[in-house]
Amino acid sequence: MPFKDILVYVDNTAQCPARLEVAANLAVEHGAHLVGLFVHPRTNVPGFVMAQYGSQIAQFQEEFAREAHDKSKTAFENQCRLSGVSFEWREAHGDLVEAVSLHGRYADLLITGQIDPESDDQAARNNLTDHLLLEVGRPVLVVPYAGRFPVIGKNILVAWNGSREATRAVNDALPLLTRATQVNVLAVNPKPGKGARGHGEVPGADICLHLARHDVPAVCHHIGGEDMDVGDMLLSRAAEEGADMMVMGAYGRTRLTELVLGGATRHIMQHMTVPVLFSH
Repeated sequence: MPFKDILVYVDNTAQCPARLEVAANLAVEHGAHLVGLFVHPRTNVPGFVMAQYGSQIAQFQEEFAREAHDKSKTAFENQCRLSGVSFEWREAHGDLVEAVSLHGRYADLLITGQIDPESDDQAARNNLTDHLLLEVGRPVLVVPYAGRFPVIGKNILVAWNGSREATRAVNDALPLLTRATQVNVLAVNPKPGKGARGHGEVPGADICLHLARHDVPAVCHHIGGEDMDVGDMLLSRAAEEGADMMVMGAYGRTRLTELVLGGATRHIMQHMTVPVLFSH
């Protein structure tokens, strides 16, 4: 089943045009309706400043927000008209995470951007992407803040560990996987055995058999390296295979645990080189 409606978070950052290109191209490929969502920024101003310059500050904030909105809307509509997709523009006010999560729940796919550690935009301040993975209840496609990605989904790397999150990610990605020309399913340091988290005799074979029944050209691989970071191994294999996209489950451990101890989700979110579809 193809995606029928796609939501893309739109802002006025330098990284947004690449995100819009990805969103529009996917909408074209799937015949989907594309929704662009802009959330008016909220700026916290110290009380003593508001007390002295309240009306001026409020006017400046309104002008800044309107300018950002107008530029974002123009960029979105220009990309949609160029691509020839059915589109819709929405704007929201209030908490950023709540607004994007709310609208995202009524789309098949939500597209947002990787957080640039050097940026101070509202997505970075609110750690938007991190929260969406846990709260929106839909697959989230994250586009790196560096580079352009005119073609994605032709050569896909699936990170497989037999978990609920990985299973959910594979299922959510089926509209993309069925259109791919090459799909590599990679298990890193797979656990032996046939239990709930085991991989059987040939790690990845069972999920590849399932995908084959959906006419997905999937090939299973497994690699070991206990002394290497799983995220590094995934990124390295993605580069070796020339993957233009990755699919993986998000936060198999708690977000707090990954914040403290690290983990594959956090590593990929920080160092991704191609768009990544996450599911939780």
